[in-house]
Amino acid sequence: MKPTTNITFSSLFLALLIIASINMSFCSGSTYVSCLESEREALLKFKQDLKDPSNRLVSWNISDGDCCKWAGVICHNTTGHVLQLLLGNPYEMSKLGGKINSSLLEIKHLNYLDLSGNNFEGIEIPKFLGSMGKLRYLNLSRAGFAGMIPHQIGNLSNLQYLDLNWNFGNYAETLSWLSSLSSLNHIDLTGVNLDKVSDWLLAINSLPSLKVLKLAICQLHYFPSLSVSSDNLSSLTTVDLSRNQLGTSVMPWVFGLSDHLVFLDLSLNNFQGPIPRGLGNLTSLRYLDLSANYFNSTIPEWFFSRFRGLEFLSLWSNLLQGPFSSSVGNLTSIQTLDLSFNNLEGEIPTSFGRLCKLRSVFLSHTNMNQEISEILNIFSTCILDGLEVLDMTECQLFGHLTDQIRRLKNLKAFFLSNNFISGPVPLSLGQLSSLESVNLSNNTLFGSLFEIHFAKLSKLKYFDVSQNSLTLNVSPDWIPPFQLKELNLESCNLVGNRFPSWLLSQKSLLDLDISNSRIQDTIPDEFWESSSQLYSLNFSNNRIEGEIPNLSKATHLQYLDLSSNNFYGPLPPVSSNELYGIDLSNNYFSGSIFQILCHRLKESKELEILYLGENILSGEIPDCWMNFQSLKVLNLGNNNFTGNLPLSMGTLSSLQSLHLQKNTLFGKIPESFKNCTQLLALNIADNQFSGNVPAWIGESF
Repeated sequence: MKPTTNITFSSLFLALLIIASINMSFCSGSTYVSCLESEREALLKFKQDLKDPSNRLVSWNISDGDCCKWAGVICHNTTGHVLQLLLGNPYEMSKLGGKINSSLLEIKHLNYLDLSGNNFEGIEIPKFLGSMGKLRYLNLSRAGFAGMIPHQIGNLSNLQYLDLNWNFGNYAETLSWLSSLSSLNHIDLTGVNLDKVSDWLLAINSLPSLKVLKLAICQLHYFPSLSVSSDNLSSLTTVDLSRNQLGTSVMPWVFGLSDHLVFLDLSLNNFQGPIPRGLGNLTSLRYLDLSANYFNSTIPEWFFSRFRGLEFLSLWSNLLQGPFSSSVGNLTSIQTLDLSFNNLEGEIPTSFGRLCKLRSVFLSHTNMNQEISEILNIFSTCILDGLEVLDMTECQLFGHLTDQIRRLKNLKAFFLSNNFISGPVPLSLGQLSSLESVNLSNNTLFGSLFEIHFAKLSKLKYFDVSQNSLTLNVSPDWIPPFQLKELNLESCNLVGNRFPSWLLSQKSLLDLDISNSRIQDTIPDEFWESSSQLYSLNFSNNRIEGEIPNLSKATHLQYLDLSSNNFYGPLPPVSSNELYGIDLSNNYFSGSIFQILCHRLKESKELEILYLGENILSGEIPDCWMNFQSLKVLNLGNNNFTGNLPLSMGTLSSLQSLHLQKNTLFGKIPESFKNCTQLLALNIADNQFSGNVPAWIGESF
C-alpha cells in the first residue's frame, strides 16, 4: 500500500505544479493571442480605399498576418479583437485620404476610432459609422470631411466622445439626433455650420453626462427663444461658444450653468454694454475669455473678488474704460492676464505685485503713461522671476530701460514697441537666455548694440529694433548664437556701412528688413543663393548696387522691396505665385519688363502692388496683364517705355492706382480700360497720347 500511496502523492504534487504554472503563465501575460482573420481582412479592405502618400500604413500587409502588431491597431489581450484604430495625424506631410470603406463594420468590437488630422478631400462622413454600436470614442476632427453630418451618429448609444471640429465643409440642419447619445460627455463641433439649426440648445440640454461643449465658429447668430434652463447640465466643466454672433441673449443661460464650470469662452460674440453681473455666479472658473466684444463699462470691483481662482483671463479688444483697479491684486491664481486693446488708463497699481503666479501679461494699447522702470519695480521679484511674456506695446511708456531686466530670467517674449522709451539698451539683455522674441521698435532708443547684447540669446527667433537711433556694432566675422526667423533693423546704422556678413549664417530667415540702414555695398552671391526660404525681403532706401540674380528659386517670396538703391541691369525673374508686392522703383534697372511679367503665362498671379517707376526701363509694355486680376497698384512712371497701351491692361478690374507718366507712350487710350471701374488715381501725363479724352472716362471711373 505504501508504494501506491507515494505514487498518488507524487502525481498530485505534479498536477498542482502544472496547474500553478498554467495560472502563472496567464497572470504574467506570456500567452499571446493574435488578431482574428476576418478583422485582418477587413482592415486590408479598409486600407485599399485609402490614399497613403507617406506610407504610414506600410506595416499593414498580407505577409504580417497579425494585425495586432500593425501601426495604429490596438487589440484585446485575450480575445484578439481589434478595439482601437489610432490613425490620427499630427503631421502636415503624412495625411491619409481617399474613402472610408464599410469593411469597418466587420470589426464588431471597435470602440475607439481616430481619423483626425487627415485629408479626405470633402467626402461626406459615412452614414454606416452609425451602425458601429460599440463605439465610445469617435474623432474625425480636421480631416477634410464635408456635407451634412449624418443623423445616424445618433444611433451610437455608447458614444462618450464626439469630435468633428475644423471640418469647415460640414453642416447640420438639426441636432435632434444628439438627444439619443445619453452617455456623451464630450462634444466638439467647432467650425460646423449650424446656421439653420434651431434646436441646438434643446439637444444639448438633453445630455445629462455632458462635461465638454464646444460650438465655436458655428455661425450661431441667435439664442433660441424657448425658455430653456441649464439645470440639466450639472456636469459641465467646459463651454466654448466663441466666434459666433449670439449677442446678449445667451447670457441668462450661461448664468445658470453649473458651479463646476471651469472653462468659459464667449469671445467674438458681439456682446455689448457692461460686463453682466450674472457671470459672478460662476465662481469656480479658472479660464474666462470675453475678448473681441463690445463691453464698454469699467471693470467692476466684484469681477476681481468673485473670480479669485482664475488662472486665465482675457478681456482683449473691448471698449472697457477707466483706471486699472487695485482690486486686480485679488487674482492671486492668475497666470495669463490680457487687458490689451481697451480704453483703460492710468498707472499700474502696486497690487500687481501680489500676482506671483503671473506668467504672461498683455497690456498693449492701453494708456498707462508711466515710467517703464516704475512698472518693473511694481512687478515684484516673484513676478519677474517667473514671467514669460511681457507685452506693453503702445502704452505711452517713457523713461530708460535699466538693468532691472536682468531679473526676467524666464522671459520668452518682450514687446515694448511704439512707446517713448529712451536711452541705451542694457547689456543685461544678452543674459536673458530664454528669450525668443524681442520687439523694441518705434521708441527713442539710442547707442550701440554690441555682441554682448546677444551673448546668451541662443533661442532668439524674432528681433525688431527698427525706427530707433541704434547702431549695430559687431565685428565682420561675428557668428551669432541664434538662428532667426524674423529680423527688422530698419533705420538702424550698421557700422562700416557694409552688408552684415553675419546674416549669411542665418539659415532660417523668413522675414528680413534692413532698409534705411546706410548700406553702401553689394549683396554677396551667397546671400541670394541661400534666400529661397524668404517670405519678405526689404533692402529699400540704402545705396546698395549691383545686379539682381534670378530669383525664381525663391518660391515662398510674398513681398520684395529693393527700392531707392543703385541696382542696375535687367529686372530679375521671379516665379512665386504667392507674391503680392514688388517695389523695385528708384533704381537703374534697364531693358524690358517682359521677364518679370510674362513668366509662366498660363498661371494666374496674386500680385497686388507693382512699383517699377523711376528706372530706365524701355521697350513696349507687354500684353500679358490678363494673369494679374488681383493687381491694385501699378506704377511704371518715369521710364523710357514706348508704343501703345496693351489691350490686356483693360482686364485689370481690381486696379485702383495707375501711374504711367513721363514715358514716350503714344496712341489712344484703349476702350478696354472701361473695365477698370475701381480706379481712384490715373496719371498718364508727359506722354504722346493722341485724340480726345474719351467720354466714358467720366462714366466708368
